Amino acid sequence: MKKRDFLSLLDCSPEELGHLVARGREFKKNRDDRDYRPLLGTTAALILALNSTRTRVAFEAGMSQLGGYTIVLNPQDTQLGRGEPIEDMARVLSEMVDVIIIRTLAQADMETFATASRVPVINAMSARFHPCQLLADVQTFEELRGPILGKTVAFVGDGHNMCNSYINAARQWGFNLKIACPEGYRPDPGILGSTNNAVVVESPIEAVENADLVVTDVWSSMGQEAETEDRRKKFEPFQVNEALLDHAPSQTLFMHCLPAHRGEEISPGLLDDPRSVVWQEAGNRLHSQKALLELLLLG
Repeated sequence: MKKRDFLSLLDCSPEELGHLVARGREFKKNRDDRDYRPLLGTTAALILALNSTRTRVAFEAGMSQLGGYTIVLNPQDTQLGRGEPIEDMARVLSEMVDVIIIRTLAQADMETFATASRVPVINAMSARFHPCQLLADVQTFEELRGPILGKTVAFVGDGHNMCNSYINAARQWGFNLKIACPEGYRPDPGILGSTNNAVVVESPIEAVENADLVVTDVWSSMGQEAETEDRRKKFEPFQVNEALLDHAPSQTLFMHCLPAHRGEEISPGLLDDPRSVVWQEAGNRLHSQKALLELLLLG
């Protein structure tokens, strides 16, 4: 089978993405079935240059439930910190494991790693994209509201990796995306210009009007901690709260990839609002990532 990578949503066709979401729902339905272990004897290397909770647990648990094994490599566990070239590490790991999952800031490093690797490489989040999260988000929406094709999604906040991935998702799943960001924090123009399905609007209220789904993310992502105070001042008008959601239709859903900073990008009680589906969204990371592992390793 030809080696496949998953560095962004554009590495799969719309049909394949639809299959992944549907397969994730099947895994969730059959979560108590421990007899399906197609990855027995396979090993994943999970390289975490950045902290991780949901991604790490979902991939480790998913590999285990499918019969495989995961080796977690933190920065202090590898020779990268001592100057080993990325390409060399990729070649070495390719001789030992069946799939490599990476979380690191630099998308270029991830792409270099994937080019040198003989086994599939999965983007477990970079500063540019977070494609695994979108699999869970779309699965969650479609479980509750049916096909996302033709629906309207509002992204409010920082035009960073989650926003970039939502632009790619709008292109691949065929939904409409309205983005509200402070000036100077808008998404990558090249990514935004890749589809007619996404547009930047003037205000959060304009974004959420007629939206079927409202999404946000933290104001300061990993690697941006030094900008926290400055960002807080600029992003304050872009907080997603109950009053903002009241401008959206009553059936609108709210999602956040977590971890959330209550009192910053969201109001203190929003995660427990009836419109919030963040816990279901987080749980679906397990099922969607099992579907991804199955696709890349078995076809």
